[in-house]
Amino acid sequence: MSASRLFSPLPDLIAQRGNSEDYPENTLPALRSALELGARHLQFDVQLTADRRPVLLNDANLKRMAGLNRNALEMTWRELVEIAVTEPERFGDKYSDIGVPMLAQAASLLGTHPAVTAFVEIKRASLRVFGAEVVVRKICEVLKPVVRQCVLVSRDLTAVHQVRQLSSCRVGWILSEYSNLSALKSEALVPDYLLCDHELLTETNAQLWRGPWRWAIHNVTSREAAAQLATRGARLVGTTSFRKVLREFRSARAS
Repeated sequence: MSASRLFSPLPDLIAQRGNSEDYPENTLPALRSALELGARHLQFDVQLTADRRPVLLNDANLKRMAGLNRNALEMTWRELVEIAVTEPERFGDKYSDIGVPMLAQAASLLGTHPAVTAFVEIKRASLRVFGAEVVVRKICEVLKPVVRQCVLVSRDLTAVHQVRQLSSCRVGWILSEYSNLSALKSEALVPDYLLCDHELLTETNAQLWRGPWRWAIHNVTSREAAAQLATRGARLVGTTSFRKVLREFRSARAS
């Protein structure tokens, strides 16, 4: 078997939460680093502050990111801007002055890279606190200048429907389970993208559901796994080890 046959096809890579291998996730340094490495697709998470400001943050609680046992959704932007999000358990004291970015800052950065697509995840914690209409409206307002570069995604179907009502943005549904029921819901929703953690794919060789959507599989850690998923129908794979997997991709394509 030839090298090109062995190493192809390879899907496109998504830098999950930026270059979160080298920098605290969902921060501007992580996003900038991923772009500098050549990322064509980014993914980041969005929550709302108490005063309804969209910010990049995965966990509502700041314990993991800042070593602070506080709920960011109960803090105003003025309070949150004072907090350093340095992932102390992972990076120790390597970083000391990285803060929670506003979604507007990420959108501004995205606008300087017009060929890049961003998967913007609307987190359930904010949806529960503020309601889908408020959260989606606030996010869509900020992303309006870069709407063509964005895909708004969520595990919450109500939020996905709200995006369609309020914006021309492409949408994606993140599966909580890879099941027949989810397949039926996908056929009814007809999203632009279906997203799924690779660990939910229990069958190792079966083709992913066919439809008008594109598949993006998250938390992929190697070129081998990415190539196998591509043969099943995945067009994109997301990784939190972006530098490592990108290096493997480039090595394979050079062979």
